[in-house]
Amino acid sequence: MSATKKIAVVTGANRGLGFEASRQLAKNGIHVVLTSRDEDKGIAAAEKLQSEKLKVTYHPLDVTNPDSIELLGKFIKDQFGRLDILVNNAGVLIGSAEDSSVLNAKIDTIRKSMETNVYGPLLVSQTLIPIMRVHNYGRVVNVSSGMGQLTNMGGGYPGYRLSKTSINAVTRILADELKGTNILVNSACPGWVKTEMGGPDATRTPQQGADTIVWLAMLPDGSPSGGFYRDRKLLPW
Repeated sequence: MSATKKIAVVTGANRGLGFEASRQLAKNGIHVVLTSRDEDKGIAAAEKLQSEKLKVTYHPLDVTNPDSIELLGKFIKDQFGRLDILVNNAGVLIGSAEDSSVLNAKIDTIRKSMETNVYGPLLVSQTLIPIMRVHNYGRVVNVSSGMGQLTNMGGGYPGYRLSKTSINAVTRILADELKGTNILVNSACPGWVKTEMGGPDATRTPQQGADTIVWLAMLPDGSPSGGFYRDRKLLPW
């Protein structure tokens, strides 16, 4: 399959990791559908990449809104008739000092974290993976975090930790149910990245953080599925 014919959807892509992943994918000749909840910011982000002579189309997407997800699916089918890559990047890190401990965390904060970081990507996958199945080709990358690793689980940020552990579970379940197809599903940990979420003290650039995401999005046929990766290396769950 020619890379120039590939279509990718990147969620939460108006800034940070999603924006950089969109840029790197487009630089590899892939037509990127850049999505975001904030339409003005999303259009501005797409126009910036278009000014770099990259093939990028904007479409609004609120991953917590089933109607918005359905409209994106219809757009992809009507406009392209195929989908090759899905990067589930949209996510939130919310909470305050009052609920930084699991002992006093507000359930509403945890619920909102799960809605954006888990239920949203799951519903997007349920909507878009069937489009991939038409041509039996797909790469799904769920952007996760080392804070979701059970192996090194610590305290603090309970909503974020629970949601990232859960998205890793979604990765494993999808990968198993798609076994035998050419649709690969993996999780990526970008590390601590200088973004609005990561903050100015983070140790990695968006370019470094997006590298593994893009690598997983472009895996050749026969590559592993159901894994968790950082710096292109397998991580323990």
